[in-house]
Amino acid sequence: MREQSSDLEAAVDWLLARVEGPLRVAAPLALGKPHRLLNALYARIENDAERPLQLYTALSLNPPQAHGDGLEARFLGPFAQRHFGADFPRLAYADAMRGDRLPAHVQVEEFYMQSGALLGSRQAQSSYTSLNYTHAADAVAQRAPHAIVQKVARREGSTRLSLSCNNDITQDTLDAIAARGLPRPLLIAEIDPQLPWLGGTAAVDEDFFDLVVTPPGPYPALFALPRQPVTDADHAIGLYASTLVRDGGTLQIGIGALADALSHALVLRHTDNARYRRVLHALDPQLADHPLVQEIGGLDPFEHGLYGCSEMLNEGFRVLVECGVIKRRVHDDRALMQRLHDGTASTTDHATLDAEGEYLHGAFYLGSPQFYQWLRDLPPDQCRAIDMRRISEINQLYGNDPALQALQRRHARFFNSCMMTTALGAAVSDALEDGRVVSGVGGQYNFVAMAHALPEGRSVLMFRAARDEGGQRVSNVRWNYGHVTIPRHLRDIHLNEYGLADLRGLTDEDCVRAMLAITEGRFQTTLQEQASAARKLRSAVGLDAARQQRNTPQALADALAPFRADGTLPDYPLGSDFSAEEQALAKALGWLKANTATRAQTLRTVWAALWQRRSAGHALYLQRMGLQTRAGVSAWLNARLLRLALTCTGAPAAPSDRS
Repeated sequence: MREQSSDLEAAVDWLLARVEGPLRVAAPLALGKPHRLLNALYARIENDAERPLQLYTALSLNPPQAHGDGLEARFLGPFAQRHFGADFPRLAYADAMRGDRLPAHVQVEEFYMQSGALLGSRQAQSSYTSLNYTHAADAVAQRAPHAIVQKVARREGSTRLSLSCNNDITQDTLDAIAARGLPRPLLIAEIDPQLPWLGGTAAVDEDFFDLVVTPPGPYPALFALPRQPVTDADHAIGLYASTLVRDGGTLQIGIGALADALSHALVLRHTDNARYRRVLHALDPQLADHPLVQEIGGLDPFEHGLYGCSEMLNEGFRVLVECGVIKRRVHDDRALMQRLHDGTASTTDHATLDAEGEYLHGAFYLGSPQFYQWLRDLPPDQCRAIDMRRISEINQLYGNDPALQALQRRHARFFNSCMMTTALGAAVSDALEDGRVVSGVGGQYNFVAMAHALPEGRSVLMFRAARDEGGQRVSNVRWNYGHVTIPRHLRDIHLNEYGLADLRGLTDEDCVRAMLAITEGRFQTTLQEQASAARKLRSAVGLDAARQQRNTPQALADALAPFRADGTLPDYPLGSDFSAEEQALAKALGWLKANTATRAQTLRTVWAALWQRRSAGHALYLQRMGLQTRAGVSAWLNARLLRLALTCTGAPAAPSDRS
């Protein structure tokens, strides 16, 4: 019999009264965590060593915190308070773990981390569990949790609850627990009125849960990812990727600037095809004739549209639905899908597909406030076309209905990002070679493997060709690296801002040459020498001098400059969470960081800041950063540095400074 409560402390009492001794609790990743309930539980147990707690979860999200009075803190502090809300309930255990302050009787195991946030945490690194997303449910079941806690949505007038943002592993975990012959854990729901209600397989009866908690208001805003700026390299990567998508096919994308750039390029292809083709020609005059574009992709608008099938739904899918790119519906009736595939579908079949079909499937979602509001405001027919499903259905073919999923996932393109690749086609996405985890494997391996399993599927790994590190330019195409996420025997398509490399089925020599062609020019000679020393090249064929000159950041910037200037390729193609002044400040702070990476660079930059002439139009920027009065030497110097950075990045005069 389901029980109700409006008191978080009473809910903790309820749980502790039903579990004696050590407590094992599971919680969803990201948005589905009931922050307020978990904080109440942690506060109760934190100082009680007789109540050991093990928490199994992933992606424990907390807003970034500003420390000190430096430029970064001055920028971040006001933004974080406005964007996340001053009342956002920070996960207390996550803050403690980041600072290695979890008490000895509390352990938190995660299979995915907030990217780069926990590299310095001994507790987080030692308790990380390396798993494919599809294996997480059974790993949790293996731990025999006493309880699963989850944030859910309730719709007015309905007796059902929605797992909403996280239908990913809850039901899979319950099945895995039952398969192991273990007792069903207690299920506790925390209702959040801010959470969008989604139906379909995400909707469950209230008695699915043993306890439903409705905490009193006010209700904090949902955790929202700030949308990041898209660089020249990012836009180029998105444009190249967009040419690999087949009309009538299937799309999976990840998160971040590269996914935003790809989404924008697909929108441009569909809504302004002539301009799209002009941008592609400026980027690469031979791109339209590339074998990959001809054989598996396309450049035309989307007449039939795409079906979205992605473990994570985000901002990109919003714009793709709104502009009509995501619109190809699928149905779970295998016979109907077979008739559609064979061209024998009847008028009734098409009517059924229009009425009951769905064009977007995901396992969890995470995005901006605009994305969440879009989900809340979806009209009923669009809401029915979006279904949140189990991760076992989204990220793999096996164990469900492979024949049906193959029919649904025609011409699948699985786009994921990686940090580095090797010249032999392996990819580094989740960790460093010393073993420290940056994020996690997540579903990347799942989608790469599925691309090889589907007859028309292709995996596309996107990465930036190089990075600036410690004041030096470093290639992201390595000869080898001490850790890989995707092994080279699963190599498929790699791409970066300098082009496409089709690696599937190639010999090692051909793979090396394909990767050399998209390596930044200054690194090609060294990479070729390393490959030759390893006997992977039969002969030292000369490098393409023209391509070496073309594969440079400056050549790329020159090619895209007209389209950056006219707004075709904006810094924030899917919208921004920053004000206009903050966008300019973010660019200036990025320039300043790059130009103070070494001691010599810092001295040159400070010298230039001290001797620069005073520029008009910066008063509002200084005010936003709390530097208008410049009390003290540190604030005075920061103001000078900021003025220099704003000038060097071409920051426009703020509105109040133009009069």
